[in-house]
Amino acid sequence: MKKIIPVNIPKIFQEDKKYINQALKTNWISSEGPYVKKFEYKFSKFNKKKFGVAVSNGTAALEIAIKSLGLKKNSEVLIPSFSIISTTNAVLKNNLKPVLVDADLDTWNMNVEKTINKITSKTKAIIITHIYGLPVNLKKIIKVAKNKKIIIIEDAAEVIGLKYNNKICGSFGDISTFSFYANKHITTGEGGMICTNIKKYYEKCKSLRNLSFSKSYFNRFNHDDIGWNYRLSNLQAALGCGQLENINWILKRKREIGNLYYKKLKDNKKILLQKNKTSYAKNIYWVFGILLKKNSSFNRETIMKKLYKYKIETRPFFLSMNKQKIFRKLKLFKKSKMPNSEYLSKNGFYIPSGLGLKNYQINYIANTLQKILN
Repeated sequence: MKKIIPVNIPKIFQEDKKYINQALKTNWISSEGPYVKKFEYKFSKFNKKKFGVAVSNGTAALEIAIKSLGLKKNSEVLIPSFSIISTTNAVLKNNLKPVLVDADLDTWNMNVEKTINKITSKTKAIIITHIYGLPVNLKKIIKVAKNKKIIIIEDAAEVIGLKYNNKICGSFGDISTFSFYANKHITTGEGGMICTNIKKYYEKCKSLRNLSFSKSYFNRFNHDDIGWNYRLSNLQAALGCGQLENINWILKRKREIGNLYYKKLKDNKKILLQKNKTSYAKNIYWVFGILLKKNSSFNRETIMKKLYKYKIETRPFFLSMNKQKIFRKLKLFKKSKMPNSEYLSKNGFYIPSGLGLKNYQINYIANTLQKILN
């Protein structure tokens, strides 16, 4: 292989170019253009929600969504220990207390029983983050949360279009968040969305993403709250509209990529793969992860370096939240033991999985990995 194979190659469609050019021709390039509202409407409808609020990225979506709930200071929010740091940051920035839940080694998602066992009288919300293309087994958590009047924040950034028990992920949360970063199923380059059926959350999110300007035309610069400039531009929304029109092809291709890898690698005795399917969902493979077995004679860094020599880019798994340098400095999670998350963090990595990947590249990557492992 002459050129490096990056971990992500996005797919740009003709519709994307068409809508971006239309936006440019109208001079609507800021956040006030018509494609923003169109994208919000179409994406929220796709996810079976009444309202959508487009924002600048997935992290912004989490921060705004959490603040819109109006939770009291130091309320506890359960979060996965194995996730991107944005989840924890968003809780902390809203003056709330994050409580870590360890992962399940079978699915790599937050463990259902451990989640329920962590609930206390101080628990006011649970952030359910679906990891790498497979959803959390939601049924039991949602039932308990409903009985205890705990708010569900569903982070569906890595599973856009995936169905859990034939119902789309992102439709289960009281409020749900999404990311449109370049490596996500749908991309706007950078971007995110908040979806909800609850009007007061929707109105608050709309205000917060736009500096909480006053609704009064003549008193615009007298702000109602401490908000953010987290708007999505009309150009980005135009790209999102084009991407969404191709969602069926995207979902089909992501599964094709994942299934090709899975077929070639599932019998290797030195690695573990995330489940291809469960009783409640089929993996949509946002990324294709590789996890070294506990008795492996290899270490992750050695394999990743060898793959790079063969022009194959990789990325390590998320670092468990209790091991993050900044949180140790802040003396957070000192007593938290997350053995499964720590194991995933230390021994997992993912290989190229983007929509622009060709089948011959998939075969080359899988064959090269097999050669290194054997």
